[in-house]
Amino acid sequence: MIPFKDNAGLTRVPVITVALILASLVAYVLAAFHGGSLIGGPGSGTIVRYGAIPYEFAHWGQHCALGTVGFSQSLLCSGQHDVAGSAGPQPATWVTAFTAMFLQANLLHLAVNMTFLGVFGASVEDRVGRLAFLGFYMLGGLAALALQVLVAPGSATPTLGASGAIAAVLGAYIVLYPRAKIRTFVVLIFRFTFVELAAWVVVAAWFALDAILGAVGVSTAFGASAGAAYYAHWGGIAFGVLVGLALLGRHRDPARGSQLAA
Repeated sequence: MIPFKDNAGLTRVPVITVALILASLVAYVLAAFHGGSLIGGPGSGTIVRYGAIPYEFAHWGQHCALGTVGFSQSLLCSGQHDVAGSAGPQPATWVTAFTAMFLQANLLHLAVNMTFLGVFGASVEDRVGRLAFLGFYMLGGLAALALQVLVAPGSATPTLGASGAIAAVLGAYIVLYPRAKIRTFVVLIFRFTFVELAAWVVVAAWFALDAILGAVGVSTAFGASAGAAYYAHWGGIAFGVLVGLALLGRHRDPARGSQLAA
């Protein structure tokens, strides 16, 4: 199932949505050429430096770094039991809350997230305005991360990806465009076809797909289980729904308003 267009209609070019997608693509390519790969995504060093680690947010001032336990490499954090020393210089913890949004785990994770951002983000941006959408997108990602930190404050597994922010976009979209249809490319066993599906069905499919990718380690750092990342997605969509409800009465759909006036 690959969504590629909705029927809401745009009144302007979605500049911010396009810019966010391009920024994610550039960040992915740069990470791939600095210790990672185009298919496998960022290397471990990049993920640890620029991914958002819940432990660092819950234990402010403490940092994590790759270390050796026995004969294997693990992520160790200062302040943890039986961990001596401190991590080397790295970006401030608050900075990683933003850099993590633009680091996708691998090529599949990037493709899924950017496809959904392109389809749903364009309409939400059109409805609320460009600068407001940029602020909403970033705050949605922060809200998702905040819930993840609250649920798993001791987790040293880096979180990365735009899933939390995109979940906020999807939540707002469902509220602002409750009757929208999404033109979707569906691959069946021996053929493919195009169908129009209700937006909520496509949103539910995204959550299911993201959960599956996380469960098998495709969309998480180091191939780890998604764990509390599921809560981050719920935090994102809850934030999006609340913002959508707040905006619903203030930003009427111009097309719908003209039809009522006629």
